[in-house]
Amino acid sequence: MTETVITIPQLSLVLLVGPSGSGKSSFGRKHFLKTEVISSDYCRGLVSDDENDQSATKDAFEVLNFIAGKRLAAGKLTVIDATNVQPEARRPLIDLARKHHVIPVAIVLDVPREVCLKRNEARPDRNFGKGVVWGQAEALRRSLKGLKREGFGHVTVLDAAGIDNVRIERQPLWPDKRDVTGPFDLIGDVHGCFDELEALMTKLGYVIEGRTPYRVTHPEGRRLVFVGDLVDRGPKTPEVLRIVMDMVKDGRAFCVAGNHDEKLRKALQGRDVKVNHGLAESLEQLSHETPEFKQDVVRFLDGLISHYVFDGGKLAVSHAGLKEHYIGRGSPRIRSFAMFGETTGEIDEFGLPVRYNWARDYRGDTLLVYGHTPIPEPEWLNRTINLDTGCVFGGKLTAMRYPEKEIVQVDASRVYCEPVRPIGYGQETRDADMLDIDDVTGKRIVETELSRNIVIREENAMAALEVMSRFAVDPRLLIYLPPTMSPPETSGLDGWLEHPAEAFDYYRRQGVATVVAEEKHMGSRAVVVLGRDADAVSRRFGTTGAGLGTVYTRTGRAFFADKAMEDAFLARLSKAMETAGLWAHLGSDWVCLDTEIMPWSAKAMALIEQQYAPVGAAAAHVLPIAAELLARAGQADMAEKAEARAGMVSAYRDAYRRYCWDVRGIGDYRIAPFHVLAHEGGFNLDRDHLWHLDLIDRLCAGDPGFVTTTRRQVVDLSDAARVAAATQWWEDETAAGMEGMVVKPVDFTVKGQKGVIQPGVKCRGREYLRIIYGPEYTAPENLSRLKARSVGAKRSLAQREYALGYEALKRFVAGEPLYRVHEAVFGVLALESEPVDPRL
Repeated sequence: MTETVITIPQLSLVLLVGPSGSGKSSFGRKHFLKTEVISSDYCRGLVSDDENDQSATKDAFEVLNFIAGKRLAAGKLTVIDATNVQPEARRPLIDLARKHHVIPVAIVLDVPREVCLKRNEARPDRNFGKGVVWGQAEALRRSLKGLKREGFGHVTVLDAAGIDNVRIERQPLWPDKRDVTGPFDLIGDVHGCFDELEALMTKLGYVIEGRTPYRVTHPEGRRLVFVGDLVDRGPKTPEVLRIVMDMVKDGRAFCVAGNHDEKLRKALQGRDVKVNHGLAESLEQLSHETPEFKQDVVRFLDGLISHYVFDGGKLAVSHAGLKEHYIGRGSPRIRSFAMFGETTGEIDEFGLPVRYNWARDYRGDTLLVYGHTPIPEPEWLNRTINLDTGCVFGGKLTAMRYPEKEIVQVDASRVYCEPVRPIGYGQETRDADMLDIDDVTGKRIVETELSRNIVIREENAMAALEVMSRFAVDPRLLIYLPPTMSPPETSGLDGWLEHPAEAFDYYRRQGVATVVAEEKHMGSRAVVVLGRDADAVSRRFGTTGAGLGTVYTRTGRAFFADKAMEDAFLARLSKAMETAGLWAHLGSDWVCLDTEIMPWSAKAMALIEQQYAPVGAAAAHVLPIAAELLARAGQADMAEKAEARAGMVSAYRDAYRRYCWDVRGIGDYRIAPFHVLAHEGGFNLDRDHLWHLDLIDRLCAGDPGFVTTTRRQVVDLSDAARVAAATQWWEDETAAGMEGMVVKPVDFTVKGQKGVIQPGVKCRGREYLRIIYGPEYTAPENLSRLKARSVGAKRSLAQREYALGYEALKRFVAGEPLYRVHEAVFGVLALESEPVDPRL
């Protein structure tokens, strides 16, 4: 007998239909996983302990529907093992399939009722009369012709002889291209702009040969993906169609349906459509083409699907966007959303529908690329990006390289069509100062200029939320958080854990020619937001009662517990700015400084009293006595070790004591600024470090008893003498009490082959490291163990935090809304919860 092949969608709701005794359960066990089949009998047993208790049927089907819904929501094929012979029994399941945008499938087991009766008689648990089976068989007979009309996408009817000779094949849905991994170049709305498309493809590295047909290749095997709206408004719609159709036919490109593409299809098929929004231009241009070409266009447009899913589900592409639970599924609702997006139901002043910003609510893990709504520049929001940059309106044609996420653009040659609504109109309607908890909770993706997408894990976001909501300064003043900093690789020199040689070598390998080695002050890192006067702070930051600004730690907490002390500190610093002439020089009435505030004990006294001092005091008391007793006992080796340990403890106490002094008033503080981060109209992370240090020197001259200069060495890494001199300077100064130095490229922000390189590498002094690793870290047995440390995770963290801080500051200077600034600031704090060795 010929085998019957039943093809079902990989994601579908399959109903096994047949009277009791028709063999549905056996069929389900044979062809589906045990976990895929939900039996009504089993659900009766769950709610009543008796699978044949018909009085439990209502509750059983509530359980069945609940489980089926959860499986479908998770994207799992689901099989319903129930009689399903009556339309009223099938209807809720068809509705469930529609709710989850999956195709309902009916597999009918049309077995003679006599066979069903005989099978039931052989089962002692089936003690109902033959009237039940006869009624079910009659209900099935009446249903057979109408199953398609009920909404089933696939219907297969099997007779008794064919049931045992069946093979089930699962077919991926049309959008499912998970096995196609790229690399891709995704292109925004073209709208008939062939010249710009050709220029962009050439810029992306594609080779275009021939015209009839086009032969397009890429030396790296990349493929193009078009987000739809190939047609209308532009001057060369037929040529755009011709090249895209040829590429799709050759397997060099993919294309999804846009709303303009769909409307043109209907028009070419003779449907009654309103000829507006550029359709007239397309129809006129196509009127000069052959009937065969126009037929090819209709077939091509008719075959475009709503969206694609690529690269194992990591990437999805549609024209107007998608909700996360639509991805990879198919239904009229999904197709409509993918082509038209979502509107609020309102009409704007230009007579156009007001579009709902669905991307703000998107929480999917899949990167979703779309177009449809023209905007001035590509916009990332959550894990979505809009590539429609209004080429036909005189903007740009934009591509995104995947997986690189690199943006490539060409300018429009001219304005081909004036937009009805200004580009970007209504793009941002949210209150600029409104912070929403949804912006920072859950897993977040923050798009940055330096490192593209940075992932903030949910657990880290929760830790940051605790700090931000309870301890942080006014978020309107919290415009930047400094990044952590990595040490160099472990020194290869005996007796050293860190040494400048490795720091210099790191930058040499990155292609950096000149670095600046700056004194690392031993205090507490602090960001100062400072105004020339209170009105300046109020105007720029939108605060009231903030005085001259704020001073906060690298976790966003207020540096000073005493507001009067903070006010006095800021007043003295503002006066120093005035005396140095820096307010006038910068042309600004506010400034943001990255600083170190001394003494260390001003913020760390509790730590010193509870940790460092007790260890030092106890060891200093015990070890000399132990050494003396061991010597008396004739244990010379052990006595020598105890004496050595006592010496290391003495060095440990000296190390932390030199950074401590009493603070009774503002005159006891010292501040060492090293970055002038920003001022009005000035984003200064793109200025070299010598510019920053020159300004800091001028500020020091304004109040030398309060503002401390940062000593430095400028080092040409190709000059061995300069490198040796800087190394000797570090050795001498750290031996005399300097904490260490920070080696930085002279250029503030430098990108290497793999992205932004380390903005700074801290190289801490040998004695200072006793505070970090303990008094006896220099003992050979301890040092050899510590040399096995790895700085890879620390460097990754430093790069990501720097990219976020850079992004926050740049957004603030550019006048972006507070929530956009806060998104990046919050990200820095969240990353601080990552498990990285705090001693690094």
